[in-house]
Amino acid sequence: MTIENRLVRLIETGGPIPISTFMQIALHDPKAGYYAARPGIGRDFTTAPETSQIFGELIGLWLVHEWRALGAPDTFQLVEIGPGRGQMMLDALRAAGTAGGEAFASAMQLVFVEPSPALAAGLKQLFAPSAPVFVQTLAQVPEGPALIVANEYLDCLPARQFRRAEGAWRECVVGLDAEKRLAFGLAADEPRPPHGTALAGEAVEVQTGLDLLVADLVSRTAPVRALFIDYGPDDRAPGDTLRAYRDGRQVSPLEAPGVCDLTVDVDFGRLARLAAAAGLDVAGPAPQGMFLLGLGAQARLNQLVAADPDSAEAVFAAARTLIDPNDMGAHFKAICLSSPDLAPPAGF
Repeated sequence: MTIENRLVRLIETGGPIPISTFMQIALHDPKAGYYAARPGIGRDFTTAPETSQIFGELIGLWLVHEWRALGAPDTFQLVEIGPGRGQMMLDALRAAGTAGGEAFASAMQLVFVEPSPALAAGLKQLFAPSAPVFVQTLAQVPEGPALIVANEYLDCLPARQFRRAEGAWRECVVGLDAEKRLAFGLAADEPRPPHGTALAGEAVEVQTGLDLLVADLVSRTAPVRALFIDYGPDDRAPGDTLRAYRDGRQVSPLEAPGVCDLTVDVDFGRLARLAAAAGLDVAGPAPQGMFLLGLGAQARLNQLVAADPDSAEAVFAAARTLIDPNDMGAHFKAICLSSPDLAPPAGF
């Protein structure tokens, strides 16, 4: 049974479902969801690590710096959430090996939070020398000091969506039209958006998974530092940002659930407030371009161009994509959540 058929039967049986439920099933169903059956990195979308090696290399240098900020523990968990095909971690470990030497490499236990069987199989082979551990959720990461990184992971956390209609808030839902095709609509009741949501405009999205993420970080007894890079505003709640991508083009989110990538903008302001209220230290959100420049992007670009002048134009164009405010540099943000009383993280 396809995801679309499953959704239709679910709605026929129980009525319209929230946008968050639609996203959860379409993206994360363990058998037929997008990430289980058709992860489309490089086909439906391209991430920063796939754009330029500079991105992952700077993350590797950041990891070594933060390992030392933790006191250079003899053992620590190096965790990536949503590693995709592993390009960022490949570049990061190469740079970290140079900057941190044998001490960093021998201290780390590489952990991938990756529920997709297809992606996990490729990662297991690719990183075999590092003997990675695979877990389904952040809560399953082994105890001990931890450095956590996640690029373009938060945007795929399911979001509830609310809209003002006739002076009241209504939750946006997915139902069926007269031909029993998936269609957007509004719930009949009037639920209030969750407490702490910054309400502005006529629509608002709320990713309840951010609450769970913060709870998982706070529950760890050993020091933790977590870096998240994604896209979204830093001073307001997103409105209606749900969109879908298939084969490099934007399509209707209802066009082919389970086949298209679904994404929403991340509410960095809410994530920062949740983390601070839970007792975590918060750095950022900062524009991705400024964050990467602060880590030495210009110096690394100069090195790559000097090493291969014939490729200078392509190398420069890829780096510019990451840094330029008119491209990924401003719309993408970096935020770091840490256990209290650690030194400030690099790049902020």
